Amino acid sequence: MATAFKNKITPNLATSPTEIIAMSSTSRATVIGMSLANKTADPVTVSITITDNLGTPVMGYYMKDIIIPANQTLRAVNGGERLLVAPLNVVHVTTNVADAVDSIVSYVEIT
Repeated sequence: MATAFKNKITPNLATSPTEIIAMSSTSRATVIGMSLANKTADPVTVSITITDNLGTPVMGYYMKDIIIPANQTLRAVNGGERLLVAPLNVVHVTTNVADAVDSIVSYVEIT
């Protein structure tokens, strides 16, 4: 199995779910850091979901309607916490204000 350390930068998140990480049927990932930065002078809310597409798709919230104050950053995954992304799983982020939030995710992909 090969492992690779990666960063995924997704600027200007949308009010509809924006794909942050998607795993194929032969790969999985361990998220070791996820930051969501509010670039505006007003508070925004964000939600993070994971969809398991193995068989019948199932979606669940990792975080729902979390408020990020003006010009601040939410560390959604930090410290010793880890988020496992299994094969055929997809991580999405949604915000209530278009183009207000940037996402940076650090993860280890195993193929």
